[in-house]
Amino acid sequence: MKTRITELLGIKYPIFQGGMAWVADGDLAGAVSNAGGLGIIGGGNAPKEVVKANIDKVKSITDKPFGVNIMLLSPFADDIVDLVIEKGVKVVTTGAGNPGKYMERFHEAGITVIPVVPSVALAKRMEKLGADAVVAEGMEAGGHIGKLTTMALVRQVAAAVDIPVIGAGGVADGEGVAAIFMLGAEAVQVGTRFVVAKESNAHPAFKEKILKAKDIDTTVSASVVGHPVRAIKNKLSTAYANAEKDFLAGRKSAEEIEELGAGALRNAVVDGDVVNGSVMAGQIAGLVSKEETCAEILEDLYSGAKAVIAEQAKRWS
Repeated sequence: MKTRITELLGIKYPIFQGGMAWVADGDLAGAVSNAGGLGIIGGGNAPKEVVKANIDKVKSITDKPFGVNIMLLSPFADDIVDLVIEKGVKVVTTGAGNPGKYMERFHEAGITVIPVVPSVALAKRMEKLGADAVVAEGMEAGGHIGKLTTMALVRQVAAAVDIPVIGAGGVADGEGVAAIFMLGAEAVQVGTRFVVAKESNAHPAFKEKILKAKDIDTTVSASVVGHPVRAIKNKLSTAYANAEKDFLAGRKSAEEIEELGAGALRNAVVDGDVVNGSVMAGQIAGLVSKEETCAEILEDLYSGAKAVIAEQAKRWS
């Protein structure tokens, strides 16, 4: 299958692995890229030396294209921008901020820039700034989310911009991939299913929490302070819910709510504390039921989508 994204990036499958902080390391990104997708290192709040080690790891695994996700609110964002240019990274996805001030430097270095957007307005703005494509991510996704669903967002973004659109949020199988393409996207981004890949270094307890999840097991926390996060329900999410009630009643500050999440994702992903840590996962977790290699996941996503599209074509012919 060829789309503007596969042609632009030189990848076999029009499938991105989400740049999930603490999860998307060099091992996972390297395995995804080596299998034909676009592996993405999650920069998160990591300092330059950590991201550099992950870039070096990917390069030891594959010579195929890969990307780095830069969280622009990170205190190390400027350092990571310098690093990806120095290391010859060819693809950058961005989140939590405006990449405009770096756009010229990125393009001078031959880097394809793909911001993650939660709205049509931001997609249009990124196009005007010179973005090469955008990831339109719906609120079904795990982690930090916007307000629009994937179905509503992807279709409207695809109709509003001329650059390629990558759809994300709520995709874990071939049927989901096919649906994203029907909405006008030219690639998909998948997060939750790759968390449980065999090459993922996420703690076994974190993986198990996803593998056992049902469709209604995620919840959104911290909406009242403007930073909504989707994760699987646990003791931490209950604490968030109580704190948000106190915030609305004037008994807690926004800073106290933010403090609840400090280090919570690392605690879950690295240490395996899935009771008090943040088990970020998308609503599609209920469909993720087994641990597979990245190659198996990519083949299943692609062949599944191909079969669904072919079957639907027969029905409509």
